[in-house]
Amino acid sequence: MKELLLVSVFIAASVLGYWIIRKVPSLLHTPLMSGMNALSGVTVLGALIAGATAYGRRGEPGMTAMLVIALIAISLAMVNVAGGFAVTHKMLRMFRKKSSEEDVK
Repeated sequence: MKELLLVSVFIAASVLGYWIIRKVPSLLHTPLMSGMNALSGVTVLGALIAGATAYGRRGEPGMTAMLVIALIAISLAMVNVAGGFAVTHKMLRMFRKKSSEEDVK
């Protein structure tokens, strides 16, 4: 019963997050990227804790599934973190000052 509640909360949060982000104007996507990177970092930390708990209790029923889900969560969150940093780096390069040689011309 507890697992069903946790899965229901996960599905509800996923759907709600999708609908909230979908309505954000495109001009705000890049500033929100840094916030999303922080949230993904929290997701990675939570998944690491869940995975460590499942690994420590791997003889109990359901712990193997919890370990697999934690691994998937870590992988997806790290893809989001890496992609967010790549996009942020690309955006910051657009705002660099030009070299002094180009300023003279």
